[in-house]
Amino acid sequence: MKGAVKFVIITGLSGAGKSQAVKVFEDADYFCVDNLPPALLPKFAELCASGGNIQRAALVMDIRGGEFFKALFDALAYLTYHEWPHEVLFLEASEEVLVRRFKETRRRHPLAGVDSIQDGIRREVEMLAEIKKRADKIINTTGLTPSQLKEAVQALFQDGTAGEKLQIRLLSFGFKKGIPLDADFVFDCRFLANPHYVPELKPLTGTDTRVRQFVFGDEVSHYFLAMIHEMVKFVVPHTVKEGRTQLVVAIGCTGGRHRSVAMAEALKEKLVLAHMRVAIEHRHISEEA
Repeated sequence: MKGAVKFVIITGLSGAGKSQAVKVFEDADYFCVDNLPPALLPKFAELCASGGNIQRAALVMDIRGGEFFKALFDALAYLTYHEWPHEVLFLEASEEVLVRRFKETRRRHPLAGVDSIQDGIRREVEMLAEIKKRADKIINTTGLTPSQLKEAVQALFQDGTAGEKLQIRLLSFGFKKGIPLDADFVFDCRFLANPHYVPELKPLTGTDTRVRQFVFGDEVSHYFLAMIHEMVKFVVPHTVKEGRTQLVVAIGCTGGRHRSVAMAEALKEKLVLAHMRVAIEHRHISEEA
């Protein structure tokens, strides 16, 4: 193996968080370069090997490089041929979220031209389809805050168990408001007894002890919780192996205030006891059914 420098190639969709991700590597003492033309990667690797104390480098390469970006596969082949250790980190997000981010920042999508932001995003998705297949690790930033993205990158590039590397996001929601677009799994609680029709429970939510006791007063609820728990435990190591850092599990009921909330809270407790990293969001808990 030539040299001891390890390379992380950061690429992905515009607006998906590449600039935020590279800052995480900077904080971890990686030598970082943003928007390096892929054609210069072989020369950069040779310079790292010829001297200096660079042991790890994170390089952002994306479609901002225009025609130069087409050389990325050749650059990766060069690293492989010369046995340079390297990984490709691909960042993506849903079209809806990317559009919102571009509108909030008032930036122009690099491929939009005179067309809409959506058109630019779709062109980029098509252009990056092959490099996404080549990626070693993928992070979907659709529902991530900057701090959650930081945690996701840190978890993916440090040692740890599968449960420590993956963040499980639990979402409770109401089917009346629509299924969360960022969900990997969706479980339906609408077959369980509904506290909404109990006058003293209707104004409460699934975080209240009385509502939770009502929901789990039926043995069927316990069986359902156990099955969801087993499914999540089974999927976690395979999700990590695929290079992902987040698993979104959505649990829904009619309004998203009672049954789904109680089930999500109970599932969180089980996953935490299993030493898994869990975040929870009750998307419609404050809305009327």
